[in-house]
This record gives sequence, C-alpha cells and structure tokens, in this order.
Amino acid sequence: MNRSMIVATNTLNQLQKKLDIISNNMANIDTTGFKKREATFSDLLFQQFNNQLDPTKETGRNTALGIRLGTGAKIAQSQMLLTQGNIKETKRPLDIAFTNKSQFLKVLANDNGQSEVRYTRDGNLSLSPIGNNEVMLVNKSGNPILDENNKMISFPANAESYTITNQGSLQVKLDNGQTSSFNLGVIEVNKPQFFEQYGDNLLGLPKNGVAGTNVFTNLVGQARNNISIQQGALEGSNVDLGQEMSSLINVQRDYQFQSRAITISDQMMGLVNGLR
Repeated sequence: MNRSMIVATNTLNQLQKKLDIISNNMANIDTTGFKKREATFSDLLFQQFNNQLDPTKETGRNTALGIRLGTGAKIAQSQMLLTQGNIKETKRPLDIAFTNKSQFLKVLANDNGQSEVRYTRDGNLSLSPIGNNEVMLVNKSGNPILDENNKMISFPANAESYTITNQGSLQVKLDNGQTSSFNLGVIEVNKPQFFEQYGDNLLGLPKNGVAGTNVFTNLVGQARNNISIQQGALEGSNVDLGQEMSSLINVQRDYQFQSRAITISDQMMGLVNGLR
C-alpha cells in the first residue's frame, strides 16, 4: 500500500508539469509566431520479482516472466513542435512571416543585465529612435533585431519606404533618394528539443551549454537563398485549441485516477491498522 501511494504521488507530480505545458500552450494561442510544446512520458525504474521457479512450465506465455512493480511515470521530454502556423496578411511593411517552419530571427535580449542573442518567429517589427536622427529596428518588446553579423540594424530616421525581400534583405529608401540595405540575422533550427523558452516569445539555448553541434545553422552567404519570408504578413501560433482541450481532459482524468489510488491506499492502511 505504501508502494502504491509512492507510485501515485510520483505520477501526480509529473502530471502537474504536463498540465503546466498545456496551460502555457493555450495561453499563447493568439501569440504571433508561438510554437507549442508537447510532453512525452516514460516509466521510472521498476523492480521485477521472479515468482516462477520453473520458467519452462510457462509454455505459450506471451507476457514477460515475473511480476514487475514500477515506481510511477516521468516526463521523458518536452519538445517544441515547429509546425507552420497560419499566415495572416497585414499589409504593414515592417511585418514579416516565415514560410519555412524551421527559421527564426536573431534578437538581442537583456538577461539579468547581460546581452544575450535570442531567437523568435514574431515578425511584428517596428522602429525605435536612438538619437542623432537615427532609428533602430526592434521587435514589439523593444529588443534590437540583429543582422547576419549579430550587429544592431540602424539607419537615418528620414526613411520613406521599406522593402523586405524573400531572402531576408531589408532595403530602406530615404527621402533624399538614397538607399540602405541590411541582411536580417536568420537561423535554421535543426534540433528544436535543445531550445528553451525565455519569455517575451523568445527562445534560446540552455545557459549551461549544449553538447554536440549542428543544433542550428546560421544562414549566411549562399545559405541565405534558403530563407523564406513574406512581407506584410504575420504567422499565427501553431496551437490547436481542440487538441489542447482534449489533452487537458485526459490529464485531468489521469490526475483523478492517481488521486483516487492514494485515497484507496489510505483507506486500506486504516483498515489494517484497525485490526485487533
């Protein structure tokens, strides 16, 4: 009975984490460029009691020998899904949407007083004045957008039009007829399971680093031909409300089942302790 309570308690703790993931997905259903996460479970360690002294007598058996007593379940992985969200046209020149599901913009974010490069698919861009009659390209939170060399993008404030090509080139036309061109910093994610969410719709690698290489690819040089951007549009989140509601109901039922297991185990222990 103590074992059954331990198993149920371990599983309840992991179900709470999955519930938090589902809640976060549902809360960001209207967040531009948001990518949902999905949790998968695996068994914790189990013990096997070999209660059959002569396994040869178990002829025709399809299941494993012995009795396996587990200790619950745990979340094996919480992986970001890079499925494409719906594209919504806005006709705004500084709005962009990636039409390749694996590509992200580079953003310079402030993390506890330190500048860190983060990544986002939120293409709702704007301009922020920085003095000397210049403006800087920023996201909706005011964080600078970086170019392919991790430099902030700034230009004179007397710009009259902006063009962003399919390959991520920002072309600014000034009112005096001059033009400036910048290559937006874009990466292609190869292993999304290594990325963490840092708030403000930004993603980044863990602070303790990632073993191995090829987690993402900087799209520079000839690789920029692989960039796929649509100007005057924004990408919606890839959260399916119906699917998340179904997952939420299943988690709630699992939660009720594990809670009931604890209650029954407690009642059985009370009966045993009451024996004379």
